Amino acid sequence: MAEITINANGPILISTDGLSLKANDGSEIPVPKGSMAALCRCGASDMKPFCDGSHKGCGFEHNPSTANA
Repeated sequence: MAEITINANGPILISTDGLSLKANDGSEIPVPKGSMAALCRCGASDMKPFCDGSHKGCGFEHNPSTANA
């Protein structure tokens, strides 16, 4: 079963077990090998849609536990 974790001030972590990512044109986006994929939320990554750690230097802040539903 896939699990999604939204990290405060960081990426969305998704377990890659059975995960398939597709671009808006329907082409498949290769998922990094391993048990987790980190998706960018800050928009500054050079590896979009994946996180490259840019959120640490661009001032991105978001705590999902305090977000309005």
